Amino acid sequence: MNLQKNIAFFYVRMKLNLLYRFSPSKAGAYAFKLFTTPISFPSKNSEIFKKGEPFQFVLKGNKIKGAVFNKGQANKALILHGFSSSKEKFDYYIEPLMKKNYEIWAFDAPAHGESDGKTVNAVEYSEMIKYLHTTIGPMNAFIAHSFGGLALSLALEDTAHNHDVKVVLIAPATETTSAIDAAFQMTGVKNPRIREAIEKKIFEISGKKAEWYSVRRAMRQIKANVLWVHDYDDFTTPVKDALRVKEEGHSHVQFHLTSGLGHSKIYKDHAVIQRISEFL
Repeated sequence: MNLQKNIAFFYVRMKLNLLYRFSPSKAGAYAFKLFTTPISFPSKNSEIFKKGEPFQFVLKGNKIKGAVFNKGQANKALILHGFSSSKEKFDYYIEPLMKKNYEIWAFDAPAHGESDGKTVNAVEYSEMIKYLHTTIGPMNAFIAHSFGGLALSLALEDTAHNHDVKVVLIAPATETTSAIDAAFQMTGVKNPRIREAIEKKIFEISGKKAEWYSVRRAMRQIKANVLWVHDYDDFTTPVKDALRVKEEGHSHVQFHLTSGLGHSKIYKDHAVIQRISEFL
């Protein structure tokens, strides 16, 4: 597996460097495409998800698939997975939420799991969240991990809500600039001009700089009651970004910090699940 990764990263570095020599714009477009293309993994084939009621809708030509549990309850919760993940990885939360009398909705984001699409960015994911909030919602609670946390923050910033709404952010991708740093470090791409090219592409597409796509920035506009869960040993979404938000002292945000769980074990941890259940 490591050999395959090294070969793939070598190919990426070579292609990006060659593209940049001939066209910085094309290099930026290629880097952006890589940045927004999730890795497909086999389904977890979760037993509890087999008990959910299938639900699907079409958003911008893509069929988005999910499931609903405990239908008919007054309060509704939406589960949002991270990049290169799927709804079924959050099966740990279905029963605890049912015990709290929530109607639970969980979907594969565009380009993930059973949903259509090849690429997805934070704006597109946030549009899915806003669509669900207005059509099957309003949602009373959200649980979002990693990339889903960034998308949710952008969606809430643009959605009417109040302090009664409960939001759980688990290791959110707090700063897009940090995510780009991590991607470049992982692939070994060191040319700063290629970094400039992808940031230019982001601005061309959205009219906003990469640093605008920030949970920290959005949190100043969010009114919901927030529980932020993060691990000190998370090297995918750096805890230093979360601590900068903590230092700002938002009255509507409480932090639950852990150690030794990293980025992927944290949402599966029994104590974390219990803390989230208590919050909700």
